[in-house]
Amino acid sequence: MKKNLTKLRVRYAETDQMGVVYYGNYAQYLEQGRTEWLRELGFSYKWMEENQVMLPVTNLNVNFKLPARYDDVITVTTELKKIPTFKIEFYYEIHNQEDQLLVTAETTLVFINSATKKIIKAPGYLLEKLTD
Repeated sequence: MKKNLTKLRVRYAETDQMGVVYYGNYAQYLEQGRTEWLRELGFSYKWMEENQVMLPVTNLNVNFKLPARYDDVITVTTELKKIPTFKIEFYYEIHNQEDQLLVTAETTLVFINSATKKIIKAPGYLLEKLTD
């Protein structure tokens, strides 16, 4: 399925006193990977929200293998698990600059109409890009 690689440098503020990335920051790394995955298709969260589609996370699962550290350059690999329906599911891997696997993760998000706050099907414009 569709895959994106996003490179990030770990900032000092994202680490604890030992120079290790605080576990809560990984959700933000995953979000950056997801937004870049979407941007590569030609969309942004902002554009989707302007078109009444919101994507709240309903599930997050993270498996920690090794720590990321201050000043590491990490690569977030974001991969679509399957063609979306009412939900969209992603699988992630985060590697450091030595290509060591640091994290595997999965997220599930649902498509919501921002006006009605109801769950909706994946937008046609997104499905078209995924089946090209």
